[in-house]
Amino acid sequence: MPNHDLITRTVLPNGLTIMLKEMHAAPVTSLCVWYRVGSRNERLGCTGISHWVEHMMFKGTARYDETEMDRLISREGGTRNAFTWIDFTAYYETMPANKIDLAIAIESDRMANTQFSRKEVESERTVIINERQMYENSPNFRLVEEVQAAAFRVHPYGHEVIGHMNDLHTMTRADLIKHYRTYYAPNNAIVCVAGDFDNAEMLGKLEQTFGTLKNGKAVPAVNVTEPPQVGERRVTVKGEGATNYLMMSFHVPAAKHPDYFPLVALDSVLCGASGLAFFGGGTSNRSSRLSKALVDTGLTADIGGGLSPTIDPNLYSFFATVQPGQAIGDAERAIWAQLEQVKTEGVTQAELDKAIKQTRAQFAFSTETVTNQAFWLGYSEIVADYAWFTDYVNQLKAVTADDVRRVANLYLQPDNVTTGYYLGQG
Repeated sequence: MPNHDLITRTVLPNGLTIMLKEMHAAPVTSLCVWYRVGSRNERLGCTGISHWVEHMMFKGTARYDETEMDRLISREGGTRNAFTWIDFTAYYETMPANKIDLAIAIESDRMANTQFSRKEVESERTVIINERQMYENSPNFRLVEEVQAAAFRVHPYGHEVIGHMNDLHTMTRADLIKHYRTYYAPNNAIVCVAGDFDNAEMLGKLEQTFGTLKNGKAVPAVNVTEPPQVGERRVTVKGEGATNYLMMSFHVPAAKHPDYFPLVALDSVLCGASGLAFFGGGTSNRSSRLSKALVDTGLTADIGGGLSPTIDPNLYSFFATVQPGQAIGDAERAIWAQLEQVKTEGVTQAELDKAIKQTRAQFAFSTETVTNQAFWLGYSEIVADYAWFTDYVNQLKAVTADDVRRVANLYLQPDNVTTGYYLGQG
């Protein structure tokens, strides 16, 4: 009897990594193709190029143009989408299991044959510039962008995925094609399939399609190390609206670091368990320490935390919407009071048990569909390895109250914070 919980990992001669997981609860299969390229792989002058290439991938190939791809996927009852982030770009289709061959054909074709017509490049330039302008109307986006830029002096995590406006105006079609040819190749890709299929049969299909593609040149390594922060940094953004927003970001380690899981538990105590996939999730955080201290007292309308698993050290952030009539400085001081309490007194075993239970529940929720399984297979392989994913719950269960207090004292320090105020001008 085959073990359908087993994840198999295969590397083809052209360098393509294949991750497969059989799931026979429903006749559905999800294919997700991951490329090890995101805003982390960009430099000033070409920021936003990974996101722009993602747009161009939807314009299609000589075999499948944009209209044809949409028509074929929809006709078979499937869905598809893509996303670019700091560490990766990914494309997925979720289809009836007996129609997944269509997704395989489309993705293997556009890995090598995407067209970059001059007309489409200029059309998407306008689309992306408009998208950037839309984001700039959001206080949240403007504040996050300024805080990230202040927190990172040298590492490319300091710029937004969509890129700087000047770069969006000046990048060329040749820049896009060079980026595509550099990063969109089997040796820089991971094909993840989860769902209702036979493992050996699926591997054979992928070998016959993706396996025939030529591998690319060696991908340029990202060898940038952000220098340690040695003092508090502060930024102030002024803009439209009458609402003030507060953001506080601390440098923390990458996903593979042993302190990552204690930080997950700390975040759950302070802000509540959060959703772990890009496809929704998250529970109410009204019983968390920061919610009780800021929301229940009327200082802020909300309070949330952000801690994402990443390849390189990134930020653990708090974000709050200040209530009208309340001082933004009071909200900041209230957060610091809670952080100092955890650093001094630690957390109770009951708090930790609840935090781990809620986070485990969120992890289970975020991995229950074939789409999310294909997502997590690729995500974990990008930022760590698939064992990081399969051992997630055990790593979390091993966290102790002493671990939580230790990481709070190590990372939640005034010299390690970048604090941002958004001040609405009415």
